[in-house]
Amino acid sequence: MNHIIKFTAVLASFTLLTGCGALNSPAENSVSEAPAESTAEETSAAESSDAASASDESATDESKGDSDTAAASIGKPEKDMLELGYLNSTAHLLAFVAQEEGYFTEEGLNVTLTQFSSAGELVNGLESGKLDVAFIGSVPTLTFQSQGHDVTIIGGAMTNGHGYVIKPEFAEKDEEGVEILKGRNVASVKNSVQDAELQILLKDAGIEIGEGEDKVNIVYFDSQKDAYAALSNQTIDAASVYSPYASLAKSQGYKVVYYCAHEKALENQPCCRQVASTASLKANPNTYTALERAFIKAYHLTQEDHDKTIADVKKYIDIDAAFIDTEVYGGYSVSSPDPDKKGTLTLKDTIVELGYTEDYDIEPLYNTDIYKTALDSILADGADDIYNALKEHFDAYE
Repeated sequence: MNHIIKFTAVLASFTLLTGCGALNSPAENSVSEAPAESTAEETSAAESSDAASASDESATDESKGDSDTAAASIGKPEKDMLELGYLNSTAHLLAFVAQEEGYFTEEGLNVTLTQFSSAGELVNGLESGKLDVAFIGSVPTLTFQSQGHDVTIIGGAMTNGHGYVIKPEFAEKDEEGVEILKGRNVASVKNSVQDAELQILLKDAGIEIGEGEDKVNIVYFDSQKDAYAALSNQTIDAASVYSPYASLAKSQGYKVVYYCAHEKALENQPCCRQVASTASLKANPNTYTALERAFIKAYHLTQEDHDKTIADVKKYIDIDAAFIDTEVYGGYSVSSPDPDKKGTLTLKDTIVELGYTEDYDIEPLYNTDIYKTALDSILADGADDIYNALKEHFDAYE
């Protein structure tokens, strides 16, 4: 399901990050109806036909029991009024689709979506109780956890979807690679996936960070919006981007230095994660399972109905629909609710090696049970190719 990537030095720990890329292909709608219940007549157990009926009844009751167990494991949400934080990115489309298509409401939830500017603001919102769940970049989430912030990863949001762009006078075409950044001032965001990825590629290419003709000078900004806006400054030559900034940049004449999805060292890299307060998760497990069911349903729609997905996203990220289409379905990213624990753990090891953060025990802060319970309950209601693919991926990368 996933492509195994081989590379050297620090990149060796980055191999086989995740298989989410395989989830991007829309599957045909071939829903398999759950078997109807049947009841065998109570007769004398001596006849062979009665024995066969009893066997059939036992199999049916076992199937029914599994479904009942899945439904019972969810229960009524302990809290139905939720606050969800997101960034100005198409990466967080699962929340947009779940809201616009009524999936939150179906799950008994009333969810308010609020846009924030940075990962730091989102974590503060979770810890202060102003937010119940947030979509946050994987790198800042990992570094905040390592610093003692008691927040837990419960699911995924996007894989890949970012890179760097450069002013056209410094590049003749797109995707010339990090070598064209030598001698340039590059705007980025500290404690971000984009910055970690750039450092990985520079190290692999043997390019030092700093001032000088053979080095890359990284200038840090507080948010992606600020880093991108810095391109208007004459002293900044290139800037980090996440979706949809790459498409916006190209429309304004900038060239793409690289898309992370096209770099072997970064292929299928877990970007944004679903994050919640650890205490809130413990207090409201049914609530977060219902929330996860809504995200899983939203993912299903994104695979079946591109036009509706794009329309839903545009209500929150007000850019040209063609840009949204490119960012979501152009092969640069995948928006999946899967927690992708294996990929995120590998990323953690990589940023520790880069010196981004100290190592720490992530196990208490990574909850895959909520996603598993939510997905199992949906599968019990009736599976199809899309839901089955999610199950296969989770089993392989949990």
